Amino acid sequence: MTDLTSLEHILVEVEGPLLWITLNRPEVRNALHPSAHRELHRIFDAYAADPTLRVAILTGAGERAFCAGSDIKARARTNADDYPPTGYAGLTARFDLDKPVIAAVNGFALGGGAEIVLACDMAYAADHAEFGFPEPRVGLAALGGGGLQRLARSLPTKFAMDLALTGRRVSAAEAKVLGLINDHVPAAELRSKVRDVAHMIVANGPLAIEASKAIIRDSLASPDLAASMSRSYPAAIRMLESRDAIEGQSAFLERREPNWLYE
Repeated sequence: MTDLTSLEHILVEVEGPLLWITLNRPEVRNALHPSAHRELHRIFDAYAADPTLRVAILTGAGERAFCAGSDIKARARTNADDYPPTGYAGLTARFDLDKPVIAAVNGFALGGGAEIVLACDMAYAADHAEFGFPEPRVGLAALGGGGLQRLARSLPTKFAMDLALTGRRVSAAEAKVLGLINDHVPAAELRSKVRDVAHMIVANGPLAIEASKAIIRDSLASPDLAASMSRSYPAAIRMLESRDAIEGQSAFLERREPNWLYE
């Protein structure tokens, strides 16, 4: 993996094929400022380029907050947002990442924090976590990280409007019912829960996982199902032409674990 020893605001931990990414600004409830956004941009670049890393898991330092959104003090100095080209947290405008990213929401996720959760492929939360888009309360809207657009694609319209217009917080239990997260567990079990899910993904063919994510993501951009189904997806072609496609079927017939080659 690319050397990331110069990081100041984000912690990274490689655990076999898993990359744990921790927002490490607990003194401001893990709110993000320009330097943190750029560090995350570098981390996700490194993750995308490293074939030994299969799943990235994004969480926050401490037990209170996953991410409180933007660092308002830093933003107020310029009255403008300052993101890398890949968007808020180096993730929300990263539309070419075919590897999965899971949010492990260890506390409240508000504003930009909720936008990060929506930008992840899957999300699991501690029971005490809360979610919300409080931007209207300070005269703003959830624009920077595509929060409103993803809300509209993830939730029924009236539920999306509820969260976007009231600015209220919802519990982890309600977030699961709404479809914002996959599940919630006691805080002490969050890391092991997400690890178990990540290893279920890792057990599958890496090129199959990348093709599946790419097809789901790209099909959301097309309202025409027939056109989406007839499209040629590079990730799918790579999967079908790979030795892994042969290896997976051979392992099934031989009743053994596959040896994925990523090629």
